[in-house]
Amino acid sequence: MQYNWDSALETGHELIDNQHKQLFAKLNSLVDAYDSNKGKAELEKTLEFLAAYTIKHFADEEELQVKYNYPDYMRHRTIHSDFKNTVKDMVEQLKQNGYNDKLMEETIVVVADWLLNHIKGDDFRMAAYVKAHSNM
Repeated sequence: MQYNWDSALETGHELIDNQHKQLFAKLNSLVDAYDSNKGKAELEKTLEFLAAYTIKHFADEEELQVKYNYPDYMRHRTIHSDFKNTVKDMVEQLKQNGYNDKLMEETIVVVADWLLNHIKGDDFRMAAYVKAHSNM
């Protein structure tokens, strides 16, 4: 099942939206690999990408929050930290246990659910605040 980016997921902040689109594209590459039984190599690449890219993406979001004195900054930052730890745990599972369908399925579900819920909840609230306090 592909996870389609559409206007309902747009926060209205170009940089953040473009980064979210890249995360969705990587997630969909993982889904495609799983569907075609080529998941082993793609899972490793995706987890490596997520571990690195979330650091960049979250730093950009948090920079906006600090710049505009977002009142929910600390909670949002904790949520980001928790997700980075989730990704690290998946990387460790892959290193320790090797590839298996269960880890692949869990990765797809966890990443998709987290992205959709985080964007539609925390990121929408943050973007609305930034927009109200800037010339965005």
